[in-house]
Amino acid sequence: MSNAALNRIYALLSGLVLAFIVLPLGIIVWASFFANKILTFPPTGYTFDWYIRAWSMDVFREGFLVSIQTAVIATGISLLLGVPASLALVRYPFPGRDAIQSLLLSPMIVPGIVGGAALYIAFIELEILFDVQVAGTLGGLLTAHALIAFPWTVRLVTASLTGTNRTIEEAAASLGAAPFTVFRRITLPAIRSGLIAAALFSFVISFIDLEKSLFLVGPGRTTLQIALVNYMEWNLDPTVAAVASVQILIICVLLVISDRYAKLSRVF
Repeated sequence: MSNAALNRIYALLSGLVLAFIVLPLGIIVWASFFANKILTFPPTGYTFDWYIRAWSMDVFREGFLVSIQTAVIATGISLLLGVPASLALVRYPFPGRDAIQSLLLSPMIVPGIVGGAALYIAFIELEILFDVQVAGTLGGLLTAHALIAFPWTVRLVTASLTGTNRTIEEAAASLGAAPFTVFRRITLPAIRSGLIAAALFSFVISFIDLEKSLFLVGPGRTTLQIALVNYMEWNLDPTVAAVASVQILIICVLLVISDRYAKLSRVF
């Protein structure tokens, strides 16, 4: 078989895989404009009313704000902890470094529902031992979201640090610059793209989380994902598609920006 034929087959298979991934998202966005009060095909017309209705509902508006606030704080925590951890893993060889790196990245490979249940059980055990409530509190929710964002920060910042030229840092140190000055003036600018990508990707991972939030969210604080699940229990109208379409748009924009600073194909 010629190379041209192989290229055509490869292009066809790639197109089919891409369509399999993108088509459901396109259908959700399409359905968000249906005029039907119940999701049915084909639609009788099109309207923007479902977007207006979604924003007018307290449960979605407040859930959106809670998800944004939680994701921002979790991203900040993951950066504060992830950057020093990445520096230690890349710049300072020590016994067991590979094992520690695997441990730090392990939340990425644990199924979300398993991780959520494990955290909930761990928090209950802490409550029994120390008589301090953790599950169902804002602190517990932020801890869980920081935990799922942290591995992505470590992975992206580590990749950025690995690709930097250390000779500039060594030259600055040899000229008398203090370690913190070297980090602030040399290292941080060199890994700026990795930091931005880590922040954006950590935000996305926290924003779309359902499993851990489902176990750990407290009274009066409902994330957008939980609000969607609760609404779908009793309703099946295009409001759900409208909310999901807004999420898809936000996530796509953030991922495109992340890919601008750190090619995600080199991370996965």
